[in-house]
Amino acid sequence: MSSRATTRVLVNTGHGKGKSSAAFGVMGRAWARGWTVAVVQFVKGGKWQVGEKKLADHLGIEWHTLGDGFTWESTNLDETAAKNRHAWRVAADKLASGDYDLLILDELTYTISYGWVSAEDVVVAITGRHPRTNVVVTGRDAAPELVEIADTVTEMRKIKHAYDAGIRARKGIEY
Repeated sequence: MSSRATTRVLVNTGHGKGKSSAAFGVMGRAWARGWTVAVVQFVKGGKWQVGEKKLADHLGIEWHTLGDGFTWESTNLDETAAKNRHAWRVAADKLASGDYDLLILDELTYTISYGWVSAEDVVVAITGRHPRTNVVVTGRDAAPELVEIADTVTEMRKIKHAYDAGIRARKGIEY
């Protein structure tokens, strides 16, 4: 658990939907309070035109889409790993910079679980972050080390999902 009195580390994990959506809700709340916000996406690539990115662009929120898509769609896992390591370097720099009140690390947990970045490196960077910076981490199967340092951990659990019934994702709802 974080020893900081004023900033927080939140982790949204689990196999249910809504991890990133919840983080982007915090993004909107933070922006409305005058905070400086940045988002680093580790998995989604440039082909994903998500509504949250359009909103962030409209609001002037810094957004970095640095992945190349979902790993199960990757044709070159070495390239995917390299992109994720680059995304982590960008995120680590932002954690230390003092330029942000809120940094969202969207789908960072996959980078850890695939072994592309160590949980130890992530923990060191988050616990050593600039005192101004709050952090939200999203993704399935959060590492125990990450859960340990978080102030709030929410596990999303799938009970039912339209995709399982053959219903495709819809603009404005899922993205």
